[in-house]
Amino acid sequence: MEWKPHITVATVVEDNGRFLMVEELKRDRAVLNQPAGHLDPNESLIEAAIRETLEETGYDVELTGVIGIYLYTAPSNGVTYQRICFAGKALRHHPDYQLDTGIIGPLWLTRDELIEQRDRWRSELTLQCIDDYLDGKLFDLTLIRPSV
Repeated sequence: MEWKPHITVATVVEDNGRFLMVEELKRDRAVLNQPAGHLDPNESLIEAAIRETLEETGYDVELTGVIGIYLYTAPSNGVTYQRICFAGKALRHHPDYQLDTGIIGPLWLTRDELIEQRDRWRSELTLQCIDDYLDGKLFDLTLIRPSV
């Protein structure tokens, strides 16, 4: 068996102490996560983060920095994910946007509200990315280099 990490992106969007979250179905269970997803072929990491946020929440965002790069092995399936997490700000909401299959919809939650629902997190990265953002861990977008 060949081991391959899965490259994913996520976006932390904060507005007055509330964070843009996604409620989605995973194995017939409603879970919470940042807008996140897989990198598509011929797509930059920045393009992927903007696209995934729109597809999962109906929000256009402007990315403002890189929060961190995380390596996570899911205990449920043993798959290793490399997540590049961005910070962004919401620009415009498209309430009639057709969200991805399996997405219930966007939610704006405070950190405390998210902690109250710990049993619904998609992974531990859900809170880790928010906490790193709140701790001021933000790198310039030039950290992400285009493909050569």
